[in-house]
Amino acid sequence: MNTGFKLNLTPVKEPLGFVKVVEWLAAVLAFGSCGGYTGRNLVSIFCGGSTNETLSATFTYPFRLNQELLVENNTTLCNRTVPATHLVGDSSPSVEFFVAVAVLAFLYSMVALLVYLGYMHVYRDSDFGPMFDFVLTAVFAFLWLVCSSAWARGLQTVKDATGTAGIESTLALCMDRDVKCEVTEFATIYLTTIYLLYFQIFGFLSLIIWAGNTWFVYKETCWHSQKVNAQQAAGRGSNPAPI
Repeated sequence: MNTGFKLNLTPVKEPLGFVKVVEWLAAVLAFGSCGGYTGRNLVSIFCGGSTNETLSATFTYPFRLNQELLVENNTTLCNRTVPATHLVGDSSPSVEFFVAVAVLAFLYSMVALLVYLGYMHVYRDSDFGPMFDFVLTAVFAFLWLVCSSAWARGLQTVKDATGTAGIESTLALCMDRDVKCEVTEFATIYLTTIYLLYFQIFGFLSLIIWAGNTWFVYKETCWHSQKVNAQQAAGRGSNPAPI
């Protein structure tokens, strides 16, 4: 059997290869837009009699909010000395897991496409290739489910910590009766929400794509061919040839 590279674009025109291209693109969009993200919310502090103040709550990937400084040490706000204060929460485990799954899916999709386009004759002549492909596709579908669900929770942590309620509970100054704290940069808040939801949507979209692709990969395995052959044999047995 010839095991050399033979370029054949036909698999890309079939569901097996076309969906793999879509998986590759979804993985690129999922992790490519996440790495350099920076968000900034403006916090207005109404001091009730004295000059109002403004703070900038900045947060970046991988969203270790407890390391993001909201107020520097010994800063004077509303005629009060405020100690160093950080945002609350840490969403880095969920978003880093999400990005790791996306990178691995990107790499596997590239390798699979290389096999489809150059070694499909070897792939379909062996039982191991399709079975290995099916198992990994199913594993990635499960990983997309887990990481997208985890990032959904991490996203909520980011939104809570950088919203008005989160700032009020973080900054002790906001507890004073004559001081009111409010996130007033609404345009930035909406942009942040849309941008973070964009990551989450691509995660669940990738889950749907990979889960759906398991059927097309399964059809290439010996498990499917054995089932089809058994059904055809049973059909011939129930319909004896006429005398």
